[in-house]
Amino acid sequence: MANIRSAEKNIRKTAARTAHNQTVKSRMRTLRKNVLTAVEKKDAAAASTSLSAFASAADKAAKTNVIKKNTASRLKSRLAVKVGALTK
Repeated sequence: MANIRSAEKNIRKTAARTAHNQTVKSRMRTLRKNVLTAVEKKDAAAASTSLSAFASAADKAAKTNVIKKNTASRLKSRLAVKVGALTK
């Protein structure tokens, strides 16, 4: 347990950041699942709109360093390939 006030404050800040980051990651997982279920149902319109929402969330998460930039890019690319296959 921390004895110094600044260390106690750092513990509180870390807890708040962790909670926020987990919320952002959870939302990204949900949006990703929405895209994948739309792809499985072969619903191109829903998949496209879900992909747009996921891409926005992934970019915001990467901008705030919740996930790495390349991770966001990789996830968006893989989903875009799957959504693109529906339209062909």
